[in-house]
Amino acid sequence: MDVTTKLLDELVGAALLVPSGVEGVYLRGGRFERIVDALDAMVGRFGAVDQPEVLRFPPAMPRDALVRSGYLNSFPQLLGTIHCFCGDEAGHRALLRCVAAGEDWTGQQEPTDLLLTPAACYPLYPAIAARGRLPAEGGIYDMHSWCFRREPSRDPARMQTFRVREFVRMGREHQVMAFRQDWFDRAQEFVRQLSLPFTIDVANDPFFGRAGRLMAESQREQGLKYELLIPVNSEARPTACISFNYHLNHFGEAWQIELADGSQAYSGCVGFGLERLALALFRHHGLDAGAWPPGVRETLRLP
Repeated sequence: MDVTTKLLDELVGAALLVPSGVEGVYLRGGRFERIVDALDAMVGRFGAVDQPEVLRFPPAMPRDALVRSGYLNSFPQLLGTIHCFCGDEAGHRALLRCVAAGEDWTGQQEPTDLLLTPAACYPLYPAIAARGRLPAEGGIYDMHSWCFRREPSRDPARMQTFRVREFVRMGREHQVMAFRQDWFDRAQEFVRQLSLPFTIDVANDPFFGRAGRLMAESQREQGLKYELLIPVNSEARPTACISFNYHLNHFGEAWQIELADGSQAYSGCVGFGLERLALALFRHHGLDAGAWPPGVRETLRLP
């Protein structure tokens, strides 16, 4: 039995995760959810010093907005589209005949104008662009969202549906870089308080295709993405639990987001994978949160 399967079996055996029948999609037990909620609240306390604007978006977003942001150019393999039945009664009968015969019934579905949100910050940029120019100091935003990425796996740390708490900084280059550096320090203190081992390393996104490999190399060379890694399944291949991203002016250009003086906005973000952090806690401190070190329980404010 490999390490990934062993960990998943332990989590399922403890009713922390409940299989749905589809790889990477799980029901969460109450004890798992209490830890996710505690982590989310802790992240919020660490981010409150910036007095960010709090925004919460649904787990679906307009199709045209995601296309304009360039997601399809880089990650088509991860995207989840939303289709619905739009037919008449005859079409409904045809659909039911397919179901009864055990045949593919999805041909009766049509694409909608919605997509599943792949990253917490993507709905933010069109919303901010619609307001007009940013204030003189730029903006800092606090988001929490369910996200979807089509990556079926038995690795419990690679779920297809998961939650991310994210902070985005928009402003001038030096403001965004200072924000990221500050979060490098804050995130390390965050994980130290949870008594978890970690490293930080340069990284790249999973860009698609031959051109994507060149984009990934460029991203690493420019140091646009870093990850805080914690061993979950193995020591040799630790899991990215927190990411630090510098977008340059990509979203400012795509959405024509301008600063107060009319120049183009730069942006960056820090994202906390809440399920992954919960898994790291269960992996290193045990499946019974009641037996975790007192300092960790106090940090999470567990009863």
